[in-house]
Amino acid sequence: MTHATSETALALADKIRRREVSSVEATKSALDAITRENPHIHAFVELDEKRALRAAEEMDRRIAKNGAELPLFAGVPTGIKDHEHMRFMGTRAGTKALTWFVSPIDSELARKCRDGGMILLGKLSTSELTILPFVDTEIHPPTRNPVHTDHYSGGSSGGSSAAVASGMVPIAPGSDGAGSIRLPASFCGLVGYKPGRGVLFHEHAAVDPFEISAVGPIAKTVRDAAALADVLRRRTVHSKKPAPGSFLAALERPPARLKIKLGVRSSLTHVEPEIESAVRSAAEKLAELGHHVEEGGPFAGTLEEFLPLMARMVRHVPLPPFTEHLLQPTTRWMREQGKGYSKADVVACGAALERRVHDSFGDADVWIVPTCAVHPPKVGQYQGMTGEEVFRSVVPIGAFTAPFNVSGQPAVSVPMGRAKNGLPMGVQLVGRRWTDRKLLALAAELEAATENGAS
Repeated sequence: MTHATSETALALADKIRRREVSSVEATKSALDAITRENPHIHAFVELDEKRALRAAEEMDRRIAKNGAELPLFAGVPTGIKDHEHMRFMGTRAGTKALTWFVSPIDSELARKCRDGGMILLGKLSTSELTILPFVDTEIHPPTRNPVHTDHYSGGSSGGSSAAVASGMVPIAPGSDGAGSIRLPASFCGLVGYKPGRGVLFHEHAAVDPFEISAVGPIAKTVRDAAALADVLRRRTVHSKKPAPGSFLAALERPPARLKIKLGVRSSLTHVEPEIESAVRSAAEKLAELGHHVEEGGPFAGTLEEFLPLMARMVRHVPLPPFTEHLLQPTTRWMREQGKGYSKADVVACGAALERRVHDSFGDADVWIVPTCAVHPPKVGQYQGMTGEEVFRSVVPIGAFTAPFNVSGQPAVSVPMGRAKNGLPMGVQLVGRRWTDRKLLALAAELEAATENGAS
């Protein structure tokens, strides 16, 4: 039996289509990996084994029919982040306040994954109400980094990154409101892509009226990430050549010469020397590939400017009455902060910050910056802090990701080696609005140069 995640997601899908391995075999292999790895990683919080195996059996029957039009990821196992609905499964969103809830429906994200042929194994862990960049809730043990289990895997899509990095699934969707796809991808040595505003669907307008959050893929390769982005954008079927206009098609040729600015300074944090070195090394590779690279200035901003957007969003997550006491201290503090902000306040605040980020971006086509200025936090390092202290302590983690949620620009984190302590490091490429395909093509070019040892 194949190990489901020893392959990239597209390679596994190809083997399943060619009937070298069945979807049932791939699903059982993934479930075996979960049994083996999850007890010390805690990426999955709930499994739906029987329905997953039935779905895999049905997919194998579809594949056996000659001429069947197959979805892009036919038979590939994955999981759904636990703040998204998956029918007949709990939607806990990392909180004791929702442990009772079972969803009768799929969210749009879960439905699109099913339409893409994916076998949904269960729910993946997230921080409470998806707030923090690490997963350590009161409903299950902390989600650990498979590369170095003394550290967190990131957040809020920490279960998604841990599941892919540990070999439980080959790919997973996540969501990103201040770096929640890119940060865990960077911490676990994966690719994480946050689409630009308006490129994919937005399910949570009531909670997030400025649309700072986005759904997107956490994957082993840029090609896998582009393919899942295609699935999340529209119903896709496998074809020998990617459909014109698709994200996958954009990777078939490298982008034309781009003006790229290098940024390793922030008003919010100091960049660790090894991480700065990794970013500069990636910039050098892009220069050698023919792009024009020059040093850029720092991105300026304060927590107080971003706080209204996050606090209002957290405040408006619907919870049952009288459950505030069940929330973790940081969540309670954020919801209290959000009381004073109206929708109009948040939209005005977001628009002002968006203009500042775009002004800082200047005339560049792309910026290359750290995904995270610091290494993944250690498990338990925030114990004993107040809610406000925890939130302010994690500001350096999102210093280079949150601005591009506010500006709505596409951003992708690409692995860039490991630090001396063995922890992965990521570099982030950020493009102008509506240049997602060009940005992914550049990410693929950098990925290839890194793998080939270009210097």
